Amino acid sequence: MMKNEIRIFFTALMFYTRLPCPKWVDHDPNYINKATRYFPLIGYIVGAISALIFLLSAYLLGYTIGLFLSILTGILLTGAFHEDGFADVCDGFGGGWTKVKILEIMKDSRIGAYGAIGLILLLSLKFLGLLQILELKLPNDYSIHKLMILIFVTYHALARFTAITIVFTETYAREDLDSKAKPIAQSYTYKEILGASLFGFAPLFLLSYVLSWYFLLILIPLFCLRFFMIRYFNKWIQGYTGDCLGAVEQMAEIVVILGILVIWKLLVPGY
Repeated sequence: MMKNEIRIFFTALMFYTRLPCPKWVDHDPNYINKATRYFPLIGYIVGAISALIFLLSAYLLGYTIGLFLSILTGILLTGAFHEDGFADVCDGFGGGWTKVKILEIMKDSRIGAYGAIGLILLLSLKFLGLLQILELKLPNDYSIHKLMILIFVTYHALARFTAITIVFTETYAREDLDSKAKPIAQSYTYKEILGASLFGFAPLFLLSYVLSWYFLLILIPLFCLRFFMIRYFNKWIQGYTGDCLGAVEQMAEIVVILGILVIWKLLVPGY
């Protein structure tokens, strides 16, 4: 049982990151389906490594360069997997007016004007949001450096949870097999839902315990993001694709970062 779970975890690590995995891990669709339970847990790894790069870089080079390198680290660790999906969605829905055309554009590996502009705005907003968090006054005797590790893990894990829940409730839009998301969209069990929920919510609960329960309010804009993006995808392509999941993951990261910033400034006692 434990050996099987270890294989599922490494399948998730291999599928969602560029980190090295044992040679016996492959792209078995059955294990990729099950790997969705560990998708938010991958956010722990990406977030923690990005945070450590930030702490080291900030000590040597300052906060601004440290944040830049931490975001770059997250992109390199995933091979820009989610950023690529976001750019494809910007190009597809920005340049297509029918389901066929939108899906065709999203399959094109070349980036267009909509995708390039979208990525610039997305990464800029992520960078500026994290920079603003660093300037906030702590409500207690906590170190901002220690809290940044938890903040990085929280926004990476919660964003991945938000994206993967779409697989559990919505219909896959493509009829062919030419998509990076097809293997994770075929089936799931209660174990995938339970695992994703556990790993997705845990960092937020810890952040709320450490600072204030008000941070649980972040779930409200995340729910709204999920609701309206699903509605938008269903309107135009009658479902979702892997690129759609990547786009939701990236937008959810922004929502969590800005949510932490707003709640911290307005509601956290002692600010």
